Amino acid sequence: MSKIKRFFSKKKEEASFKLRLGGGMGQGHKLNEPKPDAPSSSSSRRSKDAYVPPRRKELSNEARAAANAALSRIDRKDSKDFNTSLAAIKAQAKRELEAERKQKLELSSSGSINSSSANASGSPQENRNLACQGVFFRCPLISEEVLPKQSWKMKIKEFLYQQLEFERGLTACLIIQNCNVKERADECIATLTKYLENIVQHPDEEKFCKIRMSNKIFSDKVRYVDGALDVLHAAGFNEVQIDEEPFLLWTNEQMEPGLDLATLLDALKNSEPIQLELDRNIKVLLPSQARRVVLPDDFYRISPEEIKREQQLRAEAIESSQILKTKAMRERDEQRTLRMYRYALIRVKFPNGLYIQGTFNVYEKISDIYEFVQSCLADETLDFNLVSASEGKFSEDDMEKTLYDCKLIPNIVLLFAVPAIPTPVAADVNFLKEELFMLVQSM
Repeated sequence: MSKIKRFFSKKKEEASFKLRLGGGMGQGHKLNEPKPDAPSSSSSRRSKDAYVPPRRKELSNEARAAANAALSRIDRKDSKDFNTSLAAIKAQAKRELEAERKQKLELSSSGSINSSSANASGSPQENRNLACQGVFFRCPLISEEVLPKQSWKMKIKEFLYQQLEFERGLTACLIIQNCNVKERADECIATLTKYLENIVQHPDEEKFCKIRMSNKIFSDKVRYVDGALDVLHAAGFNEVQIDEEPFLLWTNEQMEPGLDLATLLDALKNSEPIQLELDRNIKVLLPSQARRVVLPDDFYRISPEEIKREQQLRAEAIESSQILKTKAMRERDEQRTLRMYRYALIRVKFPNGLYIQGTFNVYEKISDIYEFVQSCLADETLDFNLVSASEGKFSEDDMEKTLYDCKLIPNIVLLFAVPAIPTPVAADVNFLKEELFMLVQSM
C-alpha cells in the first residue's frame, strides 16, 4: 500500500473508531452488580506520591532517537573534547555542583543578586548562549528525519508532487490541504465537492458535466489553488474548447484508473494537513550548561519585533512595580506572558547533577513529561517523583493537566527523586540510559 493510501486508510479507521465510541461501545454494568472495592488509603497515597510507569515492550521513540543520534555522533566525531567516559562525566558534574554551591554561599554572604536568569527574554544573545538551537519535528509519513517546521513544509510539498504520478486524485486532495492557506483550501474543497456530488446525483444532466473556466466562482475558488485542477482531471474532467471558450468537460472514460467518484469525494472530505510530531530534541546537560536559559524565537507565538515590545513593556512594569496591584491585575499580566509561548523547555535535574532537557508543546500534559523521563531511564520500571520548586510533587490528579495549566512556561527545572533511595545514595546512582551520556556536549 502506498503512503498516500495508507494515510487515508488510517483516517477512515480513526473516524470509524470514534463513531463506534459514540455509539456506546463501552462495557455495560448491571444495576444490582456489587460495587468494586475502593482502593486502600495506603495504595491511594502511594499513587499520589510516586508515578508508577507502565511496562514497555520496546524502546520509546525518544530513546530510539537518542540512540540513533549517539551512533551517528560516534561515526563522525573525532574531537578530543568529546569524552564519553561515564566516570569523567560524573566527576565533571560533581566539580560543577561543588562550584555552584560555593558560588551561592559567596553570593548570599555578600548580599549579591544573580540576575543572569533574568536575561531569558533579554537582548539577543549569541547562538552559543541559547538553551537549544530551535524547535524540531518528525513526520513519520514521509521519513525519519528531524527538521525545523519550515523545512518540513518544503519537504511535504516536494513529496506530494512526487506522488502525483502514482496516486493523482488522492494526492491532489492532500496538496490542496497542505500547500494552500486554510481558508482558501476549505473554499476550494467545498466547491469541488459540489461539482462531484452533482455528477454522482445527476450523471446524465449535461449542465453538471461541464465547467466554464471563465466562471467567477471557478476562477476565484478553484482554478488557482494548488492541487485543484489535478483533482478534477483525476475525476474525469478534460480541458476542451466549446465555441472558442475553454471548458472542463467530464466523461467517465477519462477518470483515473482504479478510482471512482465516491472514493474521490470521500478523500476530499477527509483530507487534512499532514501532521508533524514535535521532537523532544533530547539534551543531557552538565550543571554549568543548564544556566543557559535564552530561548530561540521558535518558542514564541509572536514575532521577534513583538517580543522586543513585550520586553519593553515588562521593563516598564518593573519600574512601576511600586504601584499596588490587585490579584486580578497580577493574574491578567501573568496570562498575557504565558500566551506568548507556543513551546516550553523542560529540564529534569538528577541527584548526580546531570540534567535532561526536552521540548514540549505548552498544551501537552504532565503525564507526557513523566513518560519522557521514563523513556530516558536505564530502568523504565522505576518508581519516581518529579518535584517543582513552586508546586512540589505532582499528584495523580495533576497528570491530565497541561503545562499551561501548571504554568511550567517557558522553561522550568524539575527535580528527579526516587522515594526508595535516600538522596545521598542517589547522588552516586546513574539513572540514565548509557547511550544518553553520549549526548553530553563539550562546553
